Amino acid sequence: QVQLVESGGGLVQAGGSLRLSCAASGSIFSVNVMGWYRQDPGKQRELVASIISGGKTNYADSVKGRFTISRDNTKNTVYLQMNSLKPEDTAVYYCNADVRRTSSIATYRYWGQGTQVTVSS
Repeated sequence: QVQLVESGGGLVQAGGSLRLSCAASGSIFSVNVMGWYRQDPGKQRELVASIISGGKTNYADSVKGRFTISRDNTKNTVYLQMNSLKPEDTAVYYCNADVRRTSSIATYRYWGQGTQVTVSS
């Protein structure tokens, strides 16, 4: 099996910064896409940012210029540096990873348990 463990959430004032980390471990052959999503109660989970193994990134318009996603392929870890945080960034943040568990092409998506980010005004 594969586990994703997140860390780094918390409470911060508007304009502040937080850095989230998510480490994948277990039966891993390779990791393709890794990403961060967020979800407010009563709302759909939305993509925040994603990054492929080669380093190409994708961001939601609402976080462009403020958030930076990166990864360390040697550690199967993805990071989300969040700067200039706004109250509307408050949500539970989830990481995910598309994992090949063996040399076959089959890919499985795994999710972390979520970490709360709260931005006060």
